[in-house]
Amino acid sequence: MTRVILILLLICQPFCLRSDEIGFSQPALLGTVEPGQPRVVIVKDPAATRQLAPQPDVVASMVSRGVMAFTGQTSPNAAWRSLVSTQDVVGVKVYSPPGPASGTRPAVVAAVVRGLLDAGLPGSKIVIWDRRWEDLKASGYTDLAASLGVRAAGAMDAGFDPEAVYANPYLGQLVYGDLEFGKADGVGETNQNRTVGRNSHLSRLLTRELTRLINIAPLLNHNHAGVSGILYTVASAATDNFMRFEANPSLLASAVPEIYGQTNISDRVAINIVDALIGQYEGRQRSLLHYSSTPNELRFGTDPVALDVLSIEELNRGRALAGVASATNGFELYDNARLLELGTDDIKKVEILRVD
Repeated sequence: MTRVILILLLICQPFCLRSDEIGFSQPALLGTVEPGQPRVVIVKDPAATRQLAPQPDVVASMVSRGVMAFTGQTSPNAAWRSLVSTQDVVGVKVYSPPGPASGTRPAVVAAVVRGLLDAGLPGSKIVIWDRRWEDLKASGYTDLAASLGVRAAGAMDAGFDPEAVYANPYLGQLVYGDLEFGKADGVGETNQNRTVGRNSHLSRLLTRELTRLINIAPLLNHNHAGVSGILYTVASAATDNFMRFEANPSLLASAVPEIYGQTNISDRVAINIVDALIGQYEGRQRSLLHYSSTPNELRFGTDPVALDVLSIEELNRGRALAGVASATNGFELYDNARLLELGTDDIKKVEILRVD
């Protein structure tokens, strides 16, 4: 029934995203929008990168200023304690497949984790995570976790929960690691081994361990989603049998917000951070820094839709400066996310605070 309602809403409310609707050359200031509207804090520092290399001390200061501005607290410790408690098990979500240069940058993650530790959260209750342990290791996150006294974990390696299911009628080719891969399908008396499935299961990491989430996504192109942003990077890492959605933009546009909207994910988000130190507007999961701009920004908010739409606009700005055509796809995903009440895609309704 939910899917039918969503389809009807999509038919009746076509999505048109114009550059004058999402541009923020004249951002809203605190107090200029209605109370209760989503807020995005943007911290900019031209010294945040040097020759495309993040500067850890500058980045750490940006993280502290960002969480204080977003929470309204007067110290970084108080800001973090207003977002999480010492009783929480906090999952710091990174996007590691593109590597440390184009994915989530370790300097940002290190600053966040140190902030949590300084605020009194035990290292045993902080987990740097992504879909695969191998990607975390290749991007330096397992070494970073060890140096900070926290854990690193792969959602796939933790296994998937048979009781936490996202069902989609589209059949997907099951692969090794998917919960239902190779299991009996219960058809007749032969019980053939399963090779396809309609279910995606949430990782046990999300359903059995983590109680709060801090999602950190890069400013990185995605050909179908528009940006490898908060919504996409979390949803694609959280479930098995996700590859079935990747090649079909319409399926991806439906599945990503529906997965992010699961209570084990959306209800546990403490804050989302966009690592916009560098914006790579071509390449998706490949590191192609010659297709990059350097906004030297970090963006903080709890509305994943607003953050992702702002990221698409920033990538289009980088394309324009490079003389490359702007992206015109991926917007259906954010319309669906709005219909599911995950956030707003109307940037005029977002309170934007810039912090230098």
